[in-house]
Amino acid sequence: MTSRRLREYEFVPRIINPVKLKRALFFAADAQVRESRRVVQEKMPWLSSEILPDPQSVLGAGFDEPSVFLLDDTGLAILGQKKLLSGSQPRAFVLLSFQPFIQCSPPQAAQQKYPYAAGADLVFAVNKNEFSPEKIVLSAVQAAEDLINIKEHSSLRRYIFHVVDDEPRWFSQFLPLLYSIIGQRAAVMISRTYEESLHFLFGVEDESKISPESSVSRGHGDDVVCLITDIFFPKGEELQSDAGRDLIRMVSKHFPRIPIIIASKAKEAQELHELGFVLPKGDQGSLQKLREYILNLTGIGDFLVFDEEGQEIRRARNIRDICGILLEAEKDSESGRRLRTILESYGEKDKFSTWLYMHSYRELGDRLRPRRSRGRELITVLKRNLQSEISRLERTPLFIGPKKVANLADLLSALRCLRPETIQPYSDNDIVSSWLDRRGYSELAEDLRPVHGSGDELRQALVEIVERWVAIYGDRSLSP
Repeated sequence: MTSRRLREYEFVPRIINPVKLKRALFFAADAQVRESRRVVQEKMPWLSSEILPDPQSVLGAGFDEPSVFLLDDTGLAILGQKKLLSGSQPRAFVLLSFQPFIQCSPPQAAQQKYPYAAGADLVFAVNKNEFSPEKIVLSAVQAAEDLINIKEHSSLRRYIFHVVDDEPRWFSQFLPLLYSIIGQRAAVMISRTYEESLHFLFGVEDESKISPESSVSRGHGDDVVCLITDIFFPKGEELQSDAGRDLIRMVSKHFPRIPIIIASKAKEAQELHELGFVLPKGDQGSLQKLREYILNLTGIGDFLVFDEEGQEIRRARNIRDICGILLEAEKDSESGRRLRTILESYGEKDKFSTWLYMHSYRELGDRLRPRRSRGRELITVLKRNLQSEISRLERTPLFIGPKKVANLADLLSALRCLRPETIQPYSDNDIVSSWLDRRGYSELAEDLRPVHGSGDELRQALVEIVERWVAIYGDRSLSP
């Protein structure tokens, strides 16, 4: 009797940004800004990049493909308001500003002193040292693509880190780190005023118009996986701490599942420590603390369970480990009952579905997110759905071009023998990393996620990383 062939399932990679930028166009007097084009060519080889020689060439560019324009102060001042002419394709204008006043000022003040700044969709700080253009340009391009997609495809389900701060220096300082952590698992949306953030989150112009129905249906708050906000930024015509207080209070009330990072050294930030993690912006080690918080509490890293005192009591690297935690919570014991109570609060705050979204289990996250079970029923629902997904993992291969990849050995073989141009799109869009995340190889996925490029150099980098982790995973399986 021949055995029945088990059904295979299609791996559908998550696409955060359906609109992909095709061109990066530089119009700048500063040589360092123009030279940063080399970084884009090296790290984003899927983009066509070009240095534009004059304003007329800017006006004629970017109409046929989605494009980002990267300008310094002189370039944007020369271009003026002409860039507002509409194009047939999405475009974003990014100012890489050397002006100290623009770097440290809210948008209203910057635009009053330097009117050309109003022509930019995004503003980043650059200088010759700490914020050199080659360090900032990749984050600027990524932020532009995120902005275009959030505006152009507002109805799509997405995962957004919402950053609220009025000073471009802060974006230049920490966005490179943020993008290195999240890869293409989430987008970033920048707001510089209270009103911008209110409209983005709730889709209203005034707090009095927020209702439970409108907060979900009109704004993007339901898509936000983390809020990173300053305390002082413009509300109305004034720079005031009420802006941060009010925003944090509203998010805590209407979207209690959203983790909040309060990035400020102001004493007012400490008064809000019960509503969010206070990050002393600019202090030594603050960016490392930011990295740890994002990995631990936004679903990007391991699945962590904390007790009532905030102490870590369980850690899961993959859905098999999460199932192990659920089995513990099923037990009719004091520790089991306590764990069930903690996991109930996790279910209420969508922590399970958020982690699943971040680790490429979109369909499973969608199934679990509406469920509001409690106690043993919650554990049973979670366990049944996770075990069903686990049973499918071995039958969900990844296809890289003509090669079928079912395990790490297959992946290594495919990377060694396929042409680099076949491999590149799977690296560009984090498809390999997403598949590895689902299979439980999150550490390998994390190592591969920031690797981009082209040609044999890209292939060799990917092969070396996979080889290293194959050895590591092999040693672990042999450990007693």
